[in-house]
Amino acid sequence: MKQSHEIQVLYVDDEEHNLIAFRASFRRYFNIFTALSASEAKKILSENNIHVLITDQRMPLITGSELLKQVALDYPDQIRILLTGFSDIDALRDAINLGKIYCYLQKPWDDVELKETIEKAFHIYRLKKEKDDLAFQLKRTNEQLEFYLRQKLLS
Repeated sequence: MKQSHEIQVLYVDDEEHNLIAFRASFRRYFNIFTALSASEAKKILSENNIHVLITDQRMPLITGSELLKQVALDYPDQIRILLTGFSDIDALRDAINLGKIYCYLQKPWDDVELKETIEKAFHIYRLKKEKDDLAFQLKRTNEQLEFYLRQKLLS
């Protein structure tokens, strides 16, 4: 798959060394944004077109699952990934059911696996966008055809 800085990725983690490691590992392939908290993440999301959101589960004030649930409403096309070092079944259930995640990965991450996951996630994002664009074009074409048909019936 084409590696490109066109893919905008936001990684949210309350541990700064994880953010630094993530940026160092993937900055050559993607346009990376990082946030230490959910509030920082929401600010970045409001100012940028983020394609893939990756978040840690255990953070102060708000969990990754709660963050994913909140942003899923505002950014339904965005692909969401939960990345955590803990095996918490309830958190995973919430992330899947409420945060509509694409994937769940465990820390420490494997660079190759995570890179491939991000690329696949972006591919899905692009397919969703193409589907939406085609649906819009189809609707517009149908409206034009209905208009022409009404014109023909009136004449």
